[in-house]
Amino acid sequence: MIHIPVLKKEVLDYLNPGQNENFVDCTIGEGGHTKLILEKNLPNGKVLGIDLDPAQIETDKWQMADYKERLILENNSYANLKEIVEKLNFTPINGILLDLGMSSVQLEGSHKGFSFQLDQSLDMRYDDKLNDLTAEKIINDWPEDKIEKIIEEYGEEKFARKIAKKIIEERKKGRIKSTFQLVNIIKEVIPARLQNSKIHCATRTFQALRIAVNDELGNVEKVLPQAISVLAPGGRLVVISFHSLEDRTVKNFLNQKLKEGLIKILTKKPIIAEASEIRENPRSRSAKLRVAIKI
Repeated sequence: MIHIPVLKKEVLDYLNPGQNENFVDCTIGEGGHTKLILEKNLPNGKVLGIDLDPAQIETDKWQMADYKERLILENNSYANLKEIVEKLNFTPINGILLDLGMSSVQLEGSHKGFSFQLDQSLDMRYDDKLNDLTAEKIINDWPEDKIEKIIEEYGEEKFARKIAKKIIEERKKGRIKSTFQLVNIIKEVIPARLQNSKIHCATRTFQALRIAVNDELGNVEKVLPQAISVLAPGGRLVVISFHSLEDRTVKNFLNQKLKEGLIKILTKKPIIAEASEIRENPRSRSAKLRVAIKI
């Protein structure tokens, strides 16, 4: 599967890369957005690309070898943005992109259980060197109320209580180790009439587990103030979120910094994908883009 970056035109319009300007792509993934920036910030502008998935960084090294003089790759969490920037002495920073979506390659090619469509182990860690918590540990070792809480809050799943209860019942018979085992548990709980909707009945539960395993919301809260801190005056912060909790976190943060007089918000409402893009790339339907400029 080829990963298609979302809101490409909008990202470029708002970042507005100029000659020799420097940018940070906090979640470089397949490098779709980064390539577009590198085509605009010639001849000496650079991009610092960060990704928590070491396999992704290795892939980018050879996929973007043509840009190696102007592309710096860092296998790390964007939650450590300030530390990374200082270590690499990467200044000035004219723009930061934070695309919080999952790469299609990560979903299907990692063998870590991100996709409910493939039978894999319930891992869901972006980087197993930095993280001991797996989806399997949550499902098999956490108490019922905690499992229910993350499925309800992070997945916004209205059947969270029933799913958590069924998980507890099934794990008494033996450890739940695979994605298909979990999908079958969910299918037993979700009413049959709702199992043929556009959104797969396991989507919300898998999303919740992925967010919990990788502390995604916590990392968003950590990176936003660092992003404003390291931006040069006039630098632009572009954030694409795919989850209402992420978008709310970004919105509340930007409103607070606006009150403090540190930024100007350029998007009164989040920018969403046009119908033509959604037809070409269905995952863009849930993308919301917010932009601020540092004063």
